[in-house]
Amino acid sequence: MSGTYLGMPAFPRAAHEAVNDATLRGNLRHATHTIRAKRARAVAELSDWDALREAGKQIKDHTLRHLDTYLEQLEASVTRAGGIVHWAADAEEANRIVTDLVKETGETEVVKVKSMATQEIGLNEALEAEGIRAYETDLAELIVQLGRDRPSHILVPAIHRNRGEIRDIFRREMGGWGRPAPDDLTDTPAELAEAARLHLREKFLRARVGISGANFMVAETGTLVVVESEGNGRMCLTLPETLISVVGIEKIVPTWQDLEVFLQTLPRSSTAERMNPYTSTWTGTTDSDGPRTFHLVLLDNGRTDTLADDVGRQALRCIRCSACLNVCPVYERAGGHAYGSVYPGPIGAILSPQLRGTASAIDASLPYASSLCGACYEVCPVAIDIPEVLVHLRERVVEGGEAVRAGNKVLLRPAKGHAAERAAMRAARWAFTHPAALRTGQRLASRSRRLHPRTLPGPGRAWSATRDLPAVPAEPFRDWWQRTNGGKDDTK
Repeated sequence: MSGTYLGMPAFPRAAHEAVNDATLRGNLRHATHTIRAKRARAVAELSDWDALREAGKQIKDHTLRHLDTYLEQLEASVTRAGGIVHWAADAEEANRIVTDLVKETGETEVVKVKSMATQEIGLNEALEAEGIRAYETDLAELIVQLGRDRPSHILVPAIHRNRGEIRDIFRREMGGWGRPAPDDLTDTPAELAEAARLHLREKFLRARVGISGANFMVAETGTLVVVESEGNGRMCLTLPETLISVVGIEKIVPTWQDLEVFLQTLPRSSTAERMNPYTSTWTGTTDSDGPRTFHLVLLDNGRTDTLADDVGRQALRCIRCSACLNVCPVYERAGGHAYGSVYPGPIGAILSPQLRGTASAIDASLPYASSLCGACYEVCPVAIDIPEVLVHLRERVVEGGEAVRAGNKVLLRPAKGHAAERAAMRAARWAFTHPAALRTGQRLASRSRRLHPRTLPGPGRAWSATRDLPAVPAEPFRDWWQRTNGGKDDTK
């Protein structure tokens, strides 16, 4: 993951700080409520939305089951079309490949299309360490970069900033290239957008190397697809002489017919549009149009380990629409930075621990960054059951954190856990395997219920300080069943 997230605190501490920031909470509340209301209206226009959602899920699951076959087909198709394919096992290898490719051109500047994969591997930092400056060209990414900040949302990386803050960043950081800083800039959207255009125009015209990700890759033709709303992506994909695309191996679809499903669901789920204003596709290179050289870097970085997990692999269906963030009550209050990852919100809570492992404090805490309300599952255009994966990952954390590969299976490494917890689990196991003892204990608990405390003593107060212990019923269920069924006990 990106070096900008190194040293971040675990989610509970980071979220505690975020919820006390009134400005941040106001920005998030306004933005997420606006986006999700627009999305709901756009989705409601389609009578077959549920069918499209199921189709997207089935296409993704089929592709993941046969990922090796489709990746080999993609490599052959890209190569046949004049592109060059590179395989990167992890972030370090991907950064080395891209850095070497840029150095081979002799350039020291690159322009970039918004790419979560390059953020995931910390590419900008790796390039900077080699004396290469990367310019983000997406407006929100530009705001984050100029503000020396971190993205906090998948679709709108600067969602935590309001117009006044953006104006101040532009006044402070823009200028150069023969132009003065925009000291008279106001916070109106039109002026902010125009300032960004002027700032980026020279960079588009000067750049000889472009770097992108891709929303989709079509295996049958070797075509890559980028969808965006500003036109900056089209500039980065067509003007440079060399184009380098870093793409996660899960972004593949088998055919153009499969792609058609996602070109309907992605724009409505992300920007609440019927179709994206700019949908750019390219297949290899041509002599008379676009970049002369095209490199595709296929990124693993924990994806094959995630694929090996029968429950967790559904996170790889994600098409990065961000719908789950906009309905999540936890994200709305904590913000994206609290997740300590380029992937925030509900999808980040299940994707980051799988890509990075659950050994660190921050990744072990992410599966608990949820109320399990299920709103994220309801809006997901590829039906990822995020609550199911969250519970699965919580089990992994409790059992020892890291998944261990054993052949084609993923096993959980055992852990000792807390002594009191181990004792309680042993007692529960014994009771549930001895029905007579369980029945006796239930009866004693019911008859002595007036003596039961409303809160727990000692360390248990941390749990019961904000909630009462559940009341024990006056009669155990087994006794009630026998009494109401003529003395017959068939509950064994």
